[in-house]
Formats: sequence, C-alpha cells, structure tokens
Amino acid sequence: MPVEANGQPARSDADGAAIRVAAAGDVHCSEANREQTAAAFAEIDGTVGLILLAGDLTTHGEPDQAAVLADACRPLETPVVAVLGNHDWHADRRDELVGVLEDAGVCVLDPGHTIVRVDGIEVGVVGAKGYVGGFPGSHIPDFGEPSTRALYAEAGREVDAIEDGLRAIAACPLRIVVMHYAPTAETLKGEPESIWAFLGTDRLAAPLVAHQPDLVVHGHAHAGTFEGRVASVPVFNVSVPVMRRDFWTFELTCARPRTSAIH
Repeated sequence: MPVEANGQPARSDADGAAIRVAAAGDVHCSEANREQTAAAFAEIDGTVGLILLAGDLTTHGEPDQAAVLADACRPLETPVVAVLGNHDWHADRRDELVGVLEDAGVCVLDPGHTIVRVDGIEVGVVGAKGYVGGFPGSHIPDFGEPSTRALYAEAGREVDAIEDGLRAIAACPLRIVVMHYAPTAETLKGEPESIWAFLGTDRLAAPLVAHQPDLVVHGHAHAGTFEGRVASVPVFNVSVPVMRRDFWTFELTCARPRTSAIH
C-alpha cells in the first residue's frame, strides 16, 4: 500500500483506490496564533479526507489554548483525529482540555483507535502519545528507583495501547498510527544525540514491526528529520518546524477497498 508525500501520485494496482491525508504536529495553539491557526485549517479543509494532529496541540496545556484549536476545527467538514503531547499535559488539566476539543468534534485518542470512512474506504487510526525511553545505547532501564521504573512502565502502557489498537483495526484496508514521541532515531537526526532518550523510544517500534501499518506520523522533535522507517514501515516527523509548513499531505493507496468486520 504505497504512501506518497505531499500529494504526489501514488502507485497502485489498476483497481486501487487512493485517499489524501493531512498531518501536522506541534501546532502549539494559543491566542497569539489564533488567526494563523484558523487560516491554516480553513485552507486544508475539503482538500483531504482526514486531518491528523500529532500532539502538542497547545503551548502549555491550558483549556483556553485548546479552545483556539477547537474554534479552528469546529466549522470543518474534514474529520480531525488528534493525540496529545507533553505540552498538552503540562498544566495537568488533561480532562478539561480533551473536553474542549471533543465538543468541537475533534476525535482525541489518548490512547485509542477509531475507524473513519474516507471516500468509501475504512481507514483505521491508532493514536497514542508514546513516551520517552531511548534507543540503543541510551535506554532508560526498568531498574532502580520506583520513579525510574514508573517511567519505564508508562512507556510500556503506550506500547501496549498501540498493539491493542492495531489488532482492533487489523481488517481495515488502510491503517495509520499517530503518536507524539518518535519510534525511531532516524527521524531524530538533527537533534543532539544527548537528548534522544527524551524524544522517544524504539520500544514504540515493536507493534509497528509486528503489524506493518501503512503510515506512521509523529512530532515532538522540532529539529529532527522528516522521513524515516521502522523496518519497511514509513515514519514521518510532521512537526511543523521540521516541515516548515502548516500541513503535509500524504496520498495512500490500497489495492482493493473493502469493509472491515471490526468497529
């Protein structure tokens, strides 16, 4: 199931079907960028079948900052699916923030999964924040102080949630994973290696390797690299500072559109 970036024609079988998906991370909404946010979402609306937001939706996790994003999304015809990032947890007002977004029609996966019908194709989306933990040579261990082991356990819960979600959407013709933290060091290149352990963990890659989703997007690494892979799975760092644009458009194709048996 080919993925082409920025709306370029995707290769497909003769009976294939394609959908367009827009993604962005680290939009960091606040009153300061209200007009820019509204304009960006209005411009993308209707040009794609699905909008994905890869966390850090707000600057500090305040509900009034979430309201800026909510106001931009409320009039949209295009479905919006989002995950939270570390900034969205900072004020410790997660439930209020999510409530504001859901009232505007945004589907927040924290974590979870959803199935969206786009142009007659059922697209399964798994969402999770992900977490820190590191990569070979810098792994945070499941050892020592309870606080360290709790951090390891939280990352494990995120991994399990991605695994569970991918099992739930297994029959969907197209499957996407959205997270905030990075599942591969390939998309962290450009960031100092000394902080990679705080930008993601390769533990998040295990369910991706096992289930082979069609597309994975994440944010968080503002100075990272746009494109990478986990085995054969395409992974894109859609942080706005990396893309240098409001959204990136992907075209995904599937050989035979079909209806899943799982809802």
